[in-house]
Amino acid sequence: MNPSYKIKIHNRQTDTEQILEVPGDQYILHAMEKQGVELPFSCRNGACTTCAVRVLSGEIYQPEAMGLSPELRDRGYALLCVGYPRSDLEVETQDEDEVYELQFGRYFGKGKIRFGLPLDED
Repeated sequence: MNPSYKIKIHNRQTDTEQILEVPGDQYILHAMEKQGVELPFSCRNGACTTCAVRVLSGEIYQPEAMGLSPELRDRGYALLCVGYPRSDLEVETQDEDEVYELQFGRYFGKGKIRFGLPLDED
C-alpha cells in the first residue's frame, strides 16, 4: 500500500491555509484539486513557475520539474504540478514573478537585446 502524507499549504495569494492528505504516488497539485483545493497553476507539466512553492519542511520528489533550476531546487523551491510528497510537507505558495526573477533575472534586464550589431549602427 502506498503511504499518504499530510500536506500543509500556506496560500499567500488568498491568505489561507489548508491541510490535506496526499498519496505518495500522486502529484500534489492533482490530488489537492481532487479534494476541492484551488491553487495557482498553468502548464501542468513542470515547465513554468506558476505552481511554485517554497518547501518550509518535509521532502518532495520532482524529477520532471524542468521549470526550476537545480539551484532553486537546492534553495527549497518545488513545483506542485509534478511534485510527489515523500514525507509530511509544509509549503508556501510563491509569486510566479518572484520565482521567474530568481531563476532568469540574471539573463534579463541587462538592457536592450542586440542582434549582432551595436544598436547605434545600421
